[in-house]
Amino acid sequence: MTNLPILSTGSAAYVLYSLLYIAVLGLSYQLLLHPLRNYPGPLVAKLTNGYAGYFAIKRNLHLQIWRNHLKYGPVFRLGPDRLVFNSATALRDIYQNERVTKPPTYLATQSNPNAHSTWNSLDRDMHRRKRKLVGRATTEASMRSFETAMTEQVDIFIRGLARNHNQQPINVKNRCSYLSFDIIGLLSFGYALNLQTDEQNQFLAEQLAHGNHRMNVYMQIPVIPRYKLQTWINLLFRQEREKTARLIETMIRNRMADDANARRDLFSFLADAVNAKDDDGLRLGDLWYEAFFFIIAGGDTTATALSATLFYLSRNPECYSKLATEIRTTFRKGTEISGKGLAGCQYLRACIDESLRMSPPTPGTLWRHLAPEEEGRGPFVVDGHVIPNGTMVGVNAYSLHHNEEYFPNPFKYDPDRWLITGNSDSKAAQRKAMHDAFAAFSIGSRGCAGKPTAYLELSLSLAKILWYHDFETAPGKLGQVGVGQQGEFQLYDIFTSTHDGPYLVFKPRDTFAEDFGNAAAHG
Repeated sequence: MTNLPILSTGSAAYVLYSLLYIAVLGLSYQLLLHPLRNYPGPLVAKLTNGYAGYFAIKRNLHLQIWRNHLKYGPVFRLGPDRLVFNSATALRDIYQNERVTKPPTYLATQSNPNAHSTWNSLDRDMHRRKRKLVGRATTEASMRSFETAMTEQVDIFIRGLARNHNQQPINVKNRCSYLSFDIIGLLSFGYALNLQTDEQNQFLAEQLAHGNHRMNVYMQIPVIPRYKLQTWINLLFRQEREKTARLIETMIRNRMADDANARRDLFSFLADAVNAKDDDGLRLGDLWYEAFFFIIAGGDTTATALSATLFYLSRNPECYSKLATEIRTTFRKGTEISGKGLAGCQYLRACIDESLRMSPPTPGTLWRHLAPEEEGRGPFVVDGHVIPNGTMVGVNAYSLHHNEEYFPNPFKYDPDRWLITGNSDSKAAQRKAMHDAFAAFSIGSRGCAGKPTAYLELSLSLAKILWYHDFETAPGKLGQVGVGQQGEFQLYDIFTSTHDGPYLVFKPRDTFAEDFGNAAAHG
């Protein structure tokens, strides 16, 4: 009996030394033998994905990646098996490459192992089928038929800005979020969420942002999706997740009660696929997961872009004046403002693109890797670097948009950079360099299908705001809400993004009373 403590102590020491030995071997491999050992990067990042996970929790991973590019150059090692690039060449080599696909880390977004959406379909054929259907709901032709409904929601937004006694500062974030989610509710399932006029469903915007934040953390730490730990973590947020799920279920059931072709929305396209005998890859259950993806992608991102553009215009008087003049001289009355008429407003598009450049609504890194079936069929090369099998690669949109090689003076809001004219070789090269490095909607086969929707919503909203209102930055401390590094609009990286403010003061113009009446501003 007297020997038992000695044996126990010796066994514990043996286990401890064994674990220490294994840890040293693992760390030595990552630093000295790993195929990515020669790439620069933070020491901690070379050893663990916890480095990226830490900054994802803080919601500033995009800023940390930008700082690391300044320190380590155009490519660095963000994790044991991850490389981040910062060039237009890499953007093309990764996202316009049919040999790549999304890595398993995207499965962290699944609610169950068999739940695949356009967002998390790793199989390239599955993604093509799903993307084709979802894309049909957001084409320019579909947007023309949906424009009337979108305009009605924008008009509610315009009236809401005027319904403000004594012209107190307005938190634009909330207003823009409610507008975007009301629009995406109609576009997806013809469902009136009424966030702009009723508090009942306003929780949706905030809860989806919380869910995106968790998802981003899961994706940065592969051990979570590998062992499906997100299933257990999500139990901690069961109540709020269930509340959102019930609302999505109501939207889908209400739409299913109508004829599939009753209106031109997402459901009208997916319903045909559900019933198609030649495609069993899109079962009825898939409708649920596409709904989540569609609403998240269409709500958060456009709201951020609109908030950012209002932020920059309010702080750049020359840009504000130039855009106001363009809108107010292009149209004779507010009822003429339409997508077709706005297509010729070049400065409007330049203001939107400059906001998307400086504050991209998806500021993170869209990870890709060589599809497993492509291994052994030739090297995978990104910007001259041969990528070892199993390595995840990506370009960070925020960093690329602030790369001085493509965008001189990157922290200056300068819409004119998108309107470079002239046929000289230098100007042509500058135009091409900017457009090649612009990745607000990503590029390639997995680029954002909602691009036409976003531009139409942003154009209509901004044009109508400037037609019916004047606005300026709120005075005092409220005016500083949302101001980030070097004066830009500060985003919080939750894979998509969220933000605070801006707070603006709106003053209705005479044109508002002409079309909406004075009662609308006080009712």
